[in-house]
Amino acid sequence: MIRPLIRSKALLLLAAAMLPMAANAKPAAPAKAGPGTSQPRPQVQPAGPVKGAPRLLVAISVDQFSADLFAQYRSHFVAGLGRLAGGMVFPAGYQSHAATETCPGHSTILTGMRPAHTGIIANTWIDQSAARPKKAIYCAEDETKQAADPKDYVASVDHLLVPTLGEMIKRQWPTSRNVAVSGKDRAALMMGGHVIDQVYWWKGKGFTTLDGRTLGPEAVAENKSLESVLAQGAPAMTMPAWCGPHDRAIALGGGAPASGGIGIANSLATAAPAPTASGFTVGTGHFALAPNDANAFRASPRLDRATLDLATELVDSMKLGKGPTPDMLAVSLSATDYVGHATGTEGAEMCIQMQQLDLALGDFFKALDDRHIDYAVVLTADHGGFDLPERLREQALPSAERAAPALLPDQVSAVVGAKLGMEPKDLILGDGAFGDFWINKAVPADQKTKVIDAAKAVFLSQPQVQAVFTASELAAAPMPTGTPDTWSLLDRARASFYAPRSGDLVVILKRGVVPIVRPMPGIVATHGSAWDYDRRVPILFWRAGMTPFEQPSAVETVDIAPSLAALIALKEPAGTFDGRCLDLDAGPGTTCGATN
Repeated sequence: MIRPLIRSKALLLLAAAMLPMAANAKPAAPAKAGPGTSQPRPQVQPAGPVKGAPRLLVAISVDQFSADLFAQYRSHFVAGLGRLAGGMVFPAGYQSHAATETCPGHSTILTGMRPAHTGIIANTWIDQSAARPKKAIYCAEDETKQAADPKDYVASVDHLLVPTLGEMIKRQWPTSRNVAVSGKDRAALMMGGHVIDQVYWWKGKGFTTLDGRTLGPEAVAENKSLESVLAQGAPAMTMPAWCGPHDRAIALGGGAPASGGIGIANSLATAAPAPTASGFTVGTGHFALAPNDANAFRASPRLDRATLDLATELVDSMKLGKGPTPDMLAVSLSATDYVGHATGTEGAEMCIQMQQLDLALGDFFKALDDRHIDYAVVLTADHGGFDLPERLREQALPSAERAAPALLPDQVSAVVGAKLGMEPKDLILGDGAFGDFWINKAVPADQKTKVIDAAKAVFLSQPQVQAVFTASELAAAPMPTGTPDTWSLLDRARASFYAPRSGDLVVILKRGVVPIVRPMPGIVATHGSAWDYDRRVPILFWRAGMTPFEQPSAVETVDIAPSLAALIALKEPAGTFDGRCLDLDAGPGTTCGATN
């Protein structure tokens, strides 16, 4: 589910020593500290990186870039994605957890930990103890602060409980730089972390940064260069001939979204057509940009190109990869997700987006090559995605359908209230038709178990529901082991469960059920399920001179951070990562040393 890009605040934090969490026996949140304070480390600090290590690590997340999209378009990639497809390829990567949303997914990539340990259980959760009328908490906000605009919020990485790879690098080599750029605040912050030198994301009509920080000259220049494009608009993009079969209109119904959820219905409008009395269509858009239409700019390949341009400008101004110690550059490209939500994954829009993403990445890698930077790159995704059911039904998946209104919190509340003779209003709280649900704290403690049991029964009575797990069931379950393709639904939900934030119930819909009750312009398809179309993502490594190979067995996104750490001989205590180091040497040698 997409969330608004909201205003941010200053965030100057230092990472704390790794402390055990009672709930999940993993590191606690990095503690806030004043300027100039330091945290002790349990190992000797080397003077410099290992000889032959890359001087720049580049981690790229393509939002909603599923393993299915990679496989479908792989033969057409000739530039940046084509280069990566000829590197060290893991086509069956997994965001192994159940809550396959943007914030949880990004939190795994450079921490090497699953959401149960990062604390990022969803894009939004409900905290009934929050000291404000609004109890929904956005994953990348500081809910204790009030933004200047009441409709806005203060962006923050405070909810992330563990450090990122960029922070670990800076902790071992203080001269290293940690930089993140994205089309979304939550993506930049979850990949960048608490201690970050530069961080930017797209908001409104340009890139912004944390409140209290001055917008750097690189972002000022990039925003200036985009002013004329936004003001004047731009013609439609040329569609490659191989996109022809995708260029087909799919009719969707019009009308307002159904009530009862606080997430999907509140998504920002994108480049989809306006509704009419007979509805609207998707599938034939070619990204023509009307003057002053910033939403359409954002939901187009132009956003990714601008993000990569800004990343290149930061490489130049900060001389990333040119210093004595390794630097970290995290880039999250958001347009694929916006296109997927607005038009689905199988129309002309996504086909053009895939071509343009490939070309933009090609230019970015060439820019790094031209600067003679010794860099290693990994590309993955925060989650996959699923097409709109109206088109899926026409393409051999007749079981695809939209979630029923009966699954929304207000309707479940009414049924449970009637069964138990309780006031139904807001009895069950939630963020839509699936995922986490909370019991209202006004329910007496001696009645809460009855409400949970009744709500579970109501959900399980719905034909679209596959499974329901209670918080007590998830808390009692062991953390999953083994390869993620073999995990049960309980395992997947457990990997997303963090007791202080997760719901009293977690509802998993059946495969093929899209949790958007009614399509509307800008939001016709989504992700977030526990099924593999949302969990499977490519993981692609590349470094000049390394022998390419392909490993089709399942790996996890939490394997990325330890694999990159090993390339630069970063020393971290055992238990720092949920993932394992992936050996990127195709021969008898290893890039993992003694850590694998």
